[in-house]
Amino acid sequence: MLNDLFPFMFALDATALAGSGLWSLALYLGFSPVSEWVMEQLRRWFNFAERSLYTSEAEFEKTRRARESQNAFYASIFSIIPFLVAGSLCNWAVEFTLGRSWAISVGILACMGCGIYELGRRDGQQ
Repeated sequence: MLNDLFPFMFALDATALAGSGLWSLALYLGFSPVSEWVMEQLRRWFNFAERSLYTSEAEFEKTRRARESQNAFYASIFSIIPFLVAGSLCNWAVEFTLGRSWAISVGILACMGCGIYELGRRDGQQ
């Protein structure tokens, strides 16, 4: 399908993509306070950047609620990017040290461990 759209070849490694995704999910769950902080900073920055686009205070206030909720959505989407980078690095380190056959297995173990940690952390907050 990609060969029909682009005149050049893409070499996508399914194992590397799956392992990077698993590691990204594990890091996102394990470091959820960091992910919430990144999301909050991105939301603040998006709101500040969008404020500079308006010259009229009345026009800015008229659509403020919708824009702030849209910026919160964008911030939640873009907050994944640092964890994708870190997950790719973790996956590469596992492949480099243990071999390609362990990449997905260790990623699944990391997801389970970080998921259990996050459940315990949330339970401890209540």
